[in-house]
Amino acid sequence: MGPLNGVRVVEFAGIGPGPFAAMLLSDMGAEIIRIDRRGGRTPGKGEVTYRGRRAITLDMKRPEAVEAALKLIEKADALIEGFRPGVMERLGVGPDVCLKRNPKLVYGRMTGWGQEGPLASAAGHDINYIALVGALHAIGAAGGKPIPPLNLVGDFGGGALYLAFGIVCGLLEAKKSGRGQVVDTAMTDGAASLMAMFYGMSSMGMWADKRGSNLLDSGAHFYDTYETKDGKHIALGSIEPQFYRELVEKAGLNDPAFSAQMDRTAWPSLKEKLAAVVRMKTRDEWDAIMLGSDVCYAPVLSLAEAPRHPHNVARKTFIEIDGVTQPAPAPRFSRTVPEVQGPPQAANSEAALEAWGFARSEIAELSRAGAI
Repeated sequence: MGPLNGVRVVEFAGIGPGPFAAMLLSDMGAEIIRIDRRGGRTPGKGEVTYRGRRAITLDMKRPEAVEAALKLIEKADALIEGFRPGVMERLGVGPDVCLKRNPKLVYGRMTGWGQEGPLASAAGHDINYIALVGALHAIGAAGGKPIPPLNLVGDFGGGALYLAFGIVCGLLEAKKSGRGQVVDTAMTDGAASLMAMFYGMSSMGMWADKRGSNLLDSGAHFYDTYETKDGKHIALGSIEPQFYRELVEKAGLNDPAFSAQMDRTAWPSLKEKLAAVVRMKTRDEWDAIMLGSDVCYAPVLSLAEAPRHPHNVARKTFIEIDGVTQPAPAPRFSRTVPEVQGPPQAANSEAALEAWGFARSEIAELSRAGAI
């Protein structure tokens, strides 16, 4: 079992980053029960972020359902919710109520803008959150518009990962103090944190506030993607001098202009020259020349291709559950090995409540009251 074996988490069902944070904790061995709202849909087997936990349906408009939720929270170590500020309070399960019932509870909250501030109650999505903290402005080619990096930076990186990290930090602290607390995870805060290195580089004059003109944003000819002869792409990251020398050698870049690696004024012209060289061979041909070398090279693989690559196969980076190919749990541990606890499940309130210690008579009463 994973390193979080024995930890119990109540998850109030949400979308996107909330389920992903719960998936991360479940993959590490936590026992999670998801509370779906009445009328909510059942996740399909392809909705990977819902894997590995039981689910119940509660009609939170009924006092019996609220009490059932609080009884679950009494048995839990942590809670996950991803609603706008004030929603959980209106449901009767806000932090004050829950911490009174369970003083050791780590109450994990995740929103886009945070629990307070001028935008706290406004709607938003990943693209908005990363725009506000400078991340989106920095991503894109020179002369082009900002390009959203899927919803990896705000929702999943700045939100779910920071929520999971915050919950584990809270659990460690609660073991020492015996007291729980609220974890206020804002995607704006997390995305800003992810930009720490770039704000530091900017302060030192090492990063221009201009898209596509810097070392790591496709400004440099040796750190970019290039189209191959067969219309596919390769990725180069030959930053260090010794790696760059190997790129020059393996790509056959005989033009002396390539010796001026860090001459920023030469980057645009060198990029054009390198692009012309890369287009002379297919992606597979470049793989044969560069893959596994110190060029810092990789083929740009699609979602269909990536699980079949020999390196990913050897490391079992992807797994198949119920016919669905999906990423395996990460990171890895030498002793407490994480594993997926099962595919996405529909709500089965009776079985899930019984597993969490509810008596059959209590479950029957909740059913009669229409709470489940």
